[in-house]
Amino acid sequence: MITTATSFDRRALVAALAMAPVLLGFVPAGAAGTGAGRVTRVSLAADTDIPRGATVDLVRQTMTLAAGEKRHLRGRLEATSTTTGIVGLTQRVRCLNAAGATVPVVAASARNHEGSDTATYAIPGHLPLYADLLLTAPTAGVYTCVLQGTAYSTLSGTYHLTAVAGSTWLEADDTDQAGARWWQNPACESADPTGACTYVGGGPARRDAWVFYDDGTPVHKWQAHPGAATVSARANVELTTCYQGTASCPDEMEAYPRGKNAVVDTRFEFIQLDTTGHTCRTHSTSARRTVTDDAHHSVGYSTLSGIPIDSACGTRTFLMRVYVKHVSGQTVKIDGVQSGITSLTNGIAFNHFP
Repeated sequence: MITTATSFDRRALVAALAMAPVLLGFVPAGAAGTGAGRVTRVSLAADTDIPRGATVDLVRQTMTLAAGEKRHLRGRLEATSTTTGIVGLTQRVRCLNAAGATVPVVAASARNHEGSDTATYAIPGHLPLYADLLLTAPTAGVYTCVLQGTAYSTLSGTYHLTAVAGSTWLEADDTDQAGARWWQNPACESADPTGACTYVGGGPARRDAWVFYDDGTPVHKWQAHPGAATVSARANVELTTCYQGTASCPDEMEAYPRGKNAVVDTRFEFIQLDTTGHTCRTHSTSARRTVTDDAHHSVGYSTLSGIPIDSACGTRTFLMRVYVKHVSGQTVKIDGVQSGITSLTNGIAFNHFP
């Protein structure tokens, strides 16, 4: 189960505050796929309700792939709410084989919808979430990929979220993303019962961390395709605030009451290595991010495009990592893989051919 969200009415804090993944609000990079070539976008045709406690299939695409063929999928779920209270929202991009089994991993992102009267979104009351997935077909066959939405809360009364037609969609590449690679960080369950998650903040938490590098993820050195002219990379990092009383973090990580919020600095790096395995060229993008306790979960989206492969480095080898440094406020959890299959923090590298 990917997240149990916090339910909070502005007039009263409802008991059972939840857990769930969420991260900083990075500005999502381009709607279209990062890889070269054309994409097909299927948009939601009519507004669709997502009732509390329900997971709803919103949009789907079906494709026939050869064994090992790759497709980048990007989903966007834009939701409104019928209540001014806080309702958790999770979106997933899930691909199924002809037998109905999920392959190979589910990409997800989550954030609490802060109510129909929220004025801090680009469109008041409209919360957008994005998720990216690199599908690699394990065998030849037909694959169906689905954009799903889930709503959850402990608010009383009758209410629901609504996926907005047109603004909710699922994109897929039309051609093979040859040589592309997927990164994901280690297991980190929503309630973290085993203490497996990485935290940055005060007290016993780390002050900073490198996602995909020193967080337990095996360090992978990616080889750009011999025929690629340039490369690009993207990373989605999900964070959750650890306020007092949340079910998302252990007690020792909960230093402040709800409302303190968190500020972190992030830097996404894609590094071309030299022949000794050391840095030759570093490509990066940085941001300062605020994660509010009302949002509780927030995802940050970072992209680096049009990266030249420098022949002077002597290799076509690249390293991906994301630096996360606590600045102030709540300790934050860096969300990872839940239930062995659902990835909340992940990255993709792409080749671009002349």
